Amino acid sequence: MDSREMVKTAVKLLDDKKATDIVVLDVRELTSLGDYFVICSGTSNTQVRSLADELENTLAKMGVEPRRVEGDRASQWTLLDYSDVICHVFYHETRDFYCLERLWGDAPRLDISEFID
Repeated sequence: MDSREMVKTAVKLLDDKKATDIVVLDVRELTSLGDYFVICSGTSNTQVRSLADELENTLAKMGVEPRRVEGDRASQWTLLDYSDVICHVFYHETRDFYCLERLWGDAPRLDISEFID
């Protein structure tokens, strides 16, 4: 699965599971960390945990395992690192605090409507 297909799968799943404010940043020209950042919010700690678990389980069924998973036990934020695609699932207040979109403000944003059927 290439990175663009992984982004499509992640965005579709997150949208289906009612994640809010889904953003995809194309960071290929800015960093060697990966090609894309997928960032979304959950409206509760339970939803953040559920979104991250569902994303990890769905991609695992497709044969894609994360290099690492990081985050806090209170489920304010979870990072799933798939090498070329890094998914950040935040509780909305935690996302506001870290503001990755501002930190990576030079990265082009992809129109997620092309990934949602």
